[in-house]
Amino acid sequence: MSVRKADFAGSWYPASAGECEREIKNFLSEKTKAPTIEKPVGGIVPHAGWYFSGSIACNVIHYLKSNGSPDVFAVFGMHLHPDSPCYIMTEGAWETPFGEIEIEKELADELVNRFPFNIETPQHFTQDNTIELQLPFIKYFFNDVKIVPIGVPPAKTSLEIGKAAVEISSKLGLKIKVLGSTDLTHYGFNYGFMPMGTGQAALDWVQSENDRKVIDAMIAMEPENVITEALSSQNACCAGAAATAITAAKELGSDRAESIAYATSYDKSPGDSFVGYVGIVF
Repeated sequence: MSVRKADFAGSWYPASAGECEREIKNFLSEKTKAPTIEKPVGGIVPHAGWYFSGSIACNVIHYLKSNGSPDVFAVFGMHLHPDSPCYIMTEGAWETPFGEIEIEKELADELVNRFPFNIETPQHFTQDNTIELQLPFIKYFFNDVKIVPIGVPPAKTSLEIGKAAVEISSKLGLKIKVLGSTDLTHYGFNYGFMPMGTGQAALDWVQSENDRKVIDAMIAMEPENVITEALSSQNACCAGAAATAITAAKELGSDRAESIAYATSYDKSPGDSFVGYVGIVF
């Protein structure tokens, strides 16, 4: 089986299983809000290096274990524009420090039959951190699960892919859970976005206003509003992924979402440029 190499192991997260496990155990010991959702079907996770946002992503994915193990995770991500194509891997596997995660080929193939995709292979793909950084967590907590990695732009057509992934999984007799990978406001000189200048006022604005608006849309499970808000306020870098995950979660029967943690990179590395992160469970 052809395997896609892990591009970010050893830089954005540890390269060895032992080091990853130590990080994961540390993340699980950190305090996050305990969700009250009894049967979680998915979530939204950040994708910065583990040092900055790994704890949030880890705890979201770990909580999904409370409802048993699925057969497949649909992982939505990628930094795309509204007019970008969709991307998918349809076969092979993806390398992680804990071993390879196989692609759920039958589900991926049916999605390709319904929607136009740029098909990626283990040899030819767009380098992407948004999905890869979640895979060690998925492999660690759900050892035998398969994945369908999907890049979706912030467009209403992406939402249909989320619905279809759930519908096809049900038809195939597969239990599915879903993840949407996005960071929030990228603020400061490094990102060319600083409407509130610099200093404490800028940080307060991002935390209490700009990020809050898109988080509220996510918790309200309003996928179209997530996309609209992100495009107008620049407060989610992968709004298509978050919105598609919300749509899929609703198709799975979820009618409630809870935030378990919020942070910014400023918490670990204070400066005039920083990024927001949220963890949400459906």
